[in-house]
Amino acid sequence: MDRVDEILAQWNRERPDLDVTSMGLIGRIRRLAAHLGREMEKTFAAHGLNSATFDVLATLRRSGPPYGLSPGDLLAAMMITSGTLTNRIDQLEKAGLVKRNHNPEDGRSVIVSLTDKGFSAIDAAVTAHAATQARLVASLPAADKAALDALLRGYLARFENPA
Repeated sequence: MDRVDEILAQWNRERPDLDVTSMGLIGRIRRLAAHLGREMEKTFAAHGLNSATFDVLATLRRSGPPYGLSPGDLLAAMMITSGTLTNRIDQLEKAGLVKRNHNPEDGRSVIVSLTDKGFSAIDAAVTAHAATQARLVASLPAADKAALDALLRGYLARFENPA
């Protein structure tokens, strides 16, 4: 039994007319996301980052050389508002982790790219992040990891790739 089972039992007692099966699934996903998020935030903090700044740096790093993207490409990859992105870029620029350069193909726009300091910071952070994530799923047998991954991939695809 977990805490969600206790909550479901209370609802079943108080409102036996409701089917709370979905509440259990979603409640567990949300609670797991919160637990996992707290652990990952600790890793980011150890590198002077948070999930928001890590996301920008990681998006730039995984884009490949020259590790720069237009703000529009960053927005598309991160699914945040332009105001939120501008704030994140401003913070990272002040920290010396990214720089804005004029786009050589269009002088009216900019390219946001990693500085050498930013490249080193994200490489160290992503190495620690991968280790944290491995630790967080280490208690699951390999077959369970594969099955859970397949189930979640199919469920997520229904939201991100509706037919």
